[in-house]
Amino acid sequence: MARIAVIGAGMASMATAARLAVGGHQVVVHERSDTYGGGVGLLARDGFRFDTGPGVLLLPAVQRDLFVKTGKKALEDLVGLEQVDPAARHLLPGGVDVTLPNASRSGVVEALDAAFGKGSGDRWSQVMVRAREVWEATRRPLLEDVLHDPATLARDPYPAAARRGLFRRGGPPGLAGVAAGELGGGGLGTLLESWALAYGLDPRRAPASATVLPYVEQTFGVWYVRGGMRALADALYERCLERRVEFRFGTAVTGLLLDGGKAAGLELSGGDSTPADVVVAGAPLPALYRDGVLPPDAGGSGPGGEPGRCTVHLALRGARPAGTAHRTVVHAADRGAEAAWVFGPERRPLPGTGALTVTVLRPDDPAVRPDGHEAVTLTATVPCHDPNGTGRGLDWSAGGAAEAFAARMTEAAEAAVPGLRGRELWREVRTPADTARQTAAPGGSVPAPALAGASGTLLRPPNRPSLPGLYLVGGWAHPGGGLPHAGMSGAIVADLIAGGPGGSR
Repeated sequence: MARIAVIGAGMASMATAARLAVGGHQVVVHERSDTYGGGVGLLARDGFRFDTGPGVLLLPAVQRDLFVKTGKKALEDLVGLEQVDPAARHLLPGGVDVTLPNASRSGVVEALDAAFGKGSGDRWSQVMVRAREVWEATRRPLLEDVLHDPATLARDPYPAAARRGLFRRGGPPGLAGVAAGELGGGGLGTLLESWALAYGLDPRRAPASATVLPYVEQTFGVWYVRGGMRALADALYERCLERRVEFRFGTAVTGLLLDGGKAAGLELSGGDSTPADVVVAGAPLPALYRDGVLPPDAGGSGPGGEPGRCTVHLALRGARPAGTAHRTVVHAADRGAEAAWVFGPERRPLPGTGALTVTVLRPDDPAVRPDGHEAVTLTATVPCHDPNGTGRGLDWSAGGAAEAFAARMTEAAEAAVPGLRGRELWREVRTPADTARQTAAPGGSVPAPALAGASGTLLRPPNRPSLPGLYLVGGWAHPGGGLPHAGMSGAIVADLIAGGPGGSR
């Protein structure tokens, strides 16, 4: 069986390693930090526990399949998995307050009619019907299989709504066009575009296929792992150990060993090296771009440029009120100013509170806080870390920048958590600069999931690049960022290495 070297101990890397170890391969994971999980991190302090990455789980079937295929115990035997209901509360400009139930189409229709007027729910439902066509057209080629035909996926599969008048024909209108033309703009349009922003996509330029993002959430549900999402990373790490995967922490990979035009191992910091028959890169290794293994901006996956996340972890005195939503989105009053700040190319001063969308996570979980207290996490999509002033982001290490932005996030979040600042025991702030330092992600960017359309600019490099013996997994490779996509890329690559066609089915 093959000697396989895996770069990085993120979720995609561990998913690949576990599957390959089942096949009898000798798998060694090289991780530059002292822990596993990648972006699925943990902050523990004074009895509080905070997820430093995603706070909810989508498409848990991907994780279920991984654990079924790699061991005797199923996912639910190892972690407590429960649906989040309601899925989210949204506080929109003008005082609109709408709570969307989890995985209930009729419930969503009723909630939107009550918030925006009769007929609003039906307009939303019709958009979701068209988003279902996107899902059905792209699920296999974009998510479950290797990237066979990028040219086909460069076209937006969203079926444009029928139009009246002389100019009835036309291609998909883009997400902003769907929000304005099919939903009538306003709060309903804001709601649709907020999914793109949450994934780090510019709502002004995202393809109409981005409607699949709310479709997936509202169709398959939103889930939470008891004890926090880090418990999922813990379970996957233990599964890897059961399958005799070896982890070498504190091992920085600096490049590839090549032999006869084939990947033959890893170059390590300090001048060391390790041979391998196959290399799986689960991290955006700069050497792959520097040495021309990957093009410098393949599918947007070159170093830096994409937005990141700023999170504020708040330890609050006082218990979480009964009936509080797990997730509340406080929407920006000035969406145009927010989009210009996050995605604009110029150097960016910090925005005002009105140009800021903040997601507030308040899990009802005794495992994440001491009795009588509450653990709250605030998240915002922000420019990446750009300490050199190239115009691609913001210097988050500049004096006072992180603290000033955290104060504005906290002020905005008081709409969802009245009296928030008066309850604060302590806070910890994490910016893209911290993400870059902890995970080696370029600029602290958080990769978005791959989407069809946009002339292929939102696709990721294929899992099997041109260099023999090298495979790519994780958010910087097909099918892009997100926990479900990490599991899918692991399944695709494990199947390719085993001699299969590459697929996560």
